[in-house]
Amino acid sequence: MIGFRLNDEHEALRRTVREFATDAVAPVIGGYYERGEFPYEIVAKMGKLGLFGLPFPEEHGGMGGDYFAFCLALHELGRVDSSVAITLEAAVALGAMPIFLFGTPEQRAAWLPPLLAGERLAAFGLTEPGGGSDIPGGMRTTARLDGGDWVIDGSKSFITNSGTSITSVITVLAITGRAGPHGRPEISSIMVPAGTPGLAVGREYSKIGWRASDTRELSFSGCRVPHGNLLGERGRGYAQFLRILDEGRIAIAALAAGLAQGCVDESVRYAGERTAFGHAIGHYQAIQFKIADMEARATTARLAWWDAAARLVAGEPVKKAAAIAKLTASDAAMANARDATQVFGGYGYMNEFPVARFYRDAKVLEIGEGTSEVQRLIIARELGLAR
Repeated sequence: MIGFRLNDEHEALRRTVREFATDAVAPVIGGYYERGEFPYEIVAKMGKLGLFGLPFPEEHGGMGGDYFAFCLALHELGRVDSSVAITLEAAVALGAMPIFLFGTPEQRAAWLPPLLAGERLAAFGLTEPGGGSDIPGGMRTTARLDGGDWVIDGSKSFITNSGTSITSVITVLAITGRAGPHGRPEISSIMVPAGTPGLAVGREYSKIGWRASDTRELSFSGCRVPHGNLLGERGRGYAQFLRILDEGRIAIAALAAGLAQGCVDESVRYAGERTAFGHAIGHYQAIQFKIADMEARATTARLAWWDAAARLVAGEPVKKAAAIAKLTASDAAMANARDATQVFGGYGYMNEFPVARFYRDAKVLEIGEGTSEVQRLIIARELGLAR
């Protein structure tokens, strides 16, 4: 019989992160959010807690856990705040993980220890201003060899963790040549250390949500890095990206499911405190049914990412499961944020209440790391349709 309970180790981690989110994040994150300020103190505490090293082996400075444990931490953080959760998600799934999976022993030794300790952050330069879901077709950033250096020119947009004072390296996807009779782009991954001449980091975007996370545009003009900064095999950058994105979608699903559950948490509390017509509003069936639907969505979203993460840890194919999890959880986050705002009424529109942040944060979960439309396309193709 299949069980759906966490083992003792995962449950202990869940409780630890839940306590941290409740005690260390919840009381202060609203201020960071309204100021649009990156929460360095919270990130430092997360590092000391070992969250940035969760899915990495101890030999590289990690905690020796697995990807399920990492997603579990994202879920519990997402119940309280998405800015903090996405900072962790991007730093691990998009920042450190490519170096761990595709880096040489020398690259791992040079970059991973401070990243896994949370002392430094890494970013992944993928999306471009004129691109979007068509990554290879929309890519304009190039890298050419000049002597012993790669010379990079182009720009990237919406890059998380790319402009903090503790950002150490950005992995950039760039066209390094053309192949075949039709000039198919050869895409490679190249690591660019922060502060490299020719790399310009733009201003922090003025975002609707995720306001306490760092998101910027990057531009490269004659940016030179050593040939040894190539990450993995030349021309395999897009294939590397696809693997990273499958795993990242599971992580985003866990974050989104956490947000959906956070909406339930806040609505249940408020429904027991707020009174109308002589009763707590939780007395009325209209509110009961709304919160019941929210709980059903949050539970379904959690089970979807649990399934995908468990398959990943077991070494099974996860493309379809990851797309299902991401689609299900982002839908749940958006629907629950809308309904939680309705439960709170006018107060749900006030920034002092967490559900206002949840509503602003939920929409991007249907866009980032593959839109909902892309997830449906992946699922259809995995079923043998639309090939």
